[in-house]
Amino acid sequence: MKKYNLLFAVFLFSIFAKAQTSNSFLLNLYAGYAFQDKVEYDNSYAYVEDGFEYGIGFEYFIVENSSIELKYNRLDTKLPLYGPLGTQLNAGDDKGALNYILVDYAHYFDIGSNVMPYLGAGAGITLLETPQSGTENYFAWEIKGGVKIKTSSPWSINLNAYLQSMSASVGTSYYWTYYGPVGVTDFVATYQFGLGATLSYDFSK
Repeated sequence: MKKYNLLFAVFLFSIFAKAQTSNSFLLNLYAGYAFQDKVEYDNSYAYVEDGFEYGIGFEYFIVENSSIELKYNRLDTKLPLYGPLGTQLNAGDDKGALNYILVDYAHYFDIGSNVMPYLGAGAGITLLETPQSGTENYFAWEIKGGVKIKTSSPWSINLNAYLQSMSASVGTSYYWTYYGPVGVTDFVATYQFGLGATLSYDFSK
């Protein structure tokens, strides 16, 4: 995990270095709805329930129609865990939150109107908050797409769809080999699809 944090810090440094030579700087306010996802373990399963997701981002256009953004999104949700017999193991104590800190790249397609389709992707970390473990950080990524609707003012709105994922280690499985037992770390991942809107303010206008 320290390796991921170091890579993330390098990304942040490169963004701020490029921002000093860019004239286009946007403040983005995020609001969306993330849908439920089921996570399978060896003998149990859990849900990341659906909920309202919100956040803020700082976007810099490094070249025409292409940008890099540092963003923070938070999803307050419930994380029920069920055992092999389908009994909830953390009943009454399943509230949690996912805090995404991501560096995104996006490219906007100029089609000669105030509506600009775009595609993007990003990576970073998720700070997972649970009553049992406190706050832990894991690798995260997202892909996104949508349309940006420009106005004659500094304000614009983005309508978007996105897929966010978080990977976490959940223990170790042991396999018998010719050289004896070998332990392999088990990972699970969440995949949450969401729909949202972004209100943007362009400080260069």
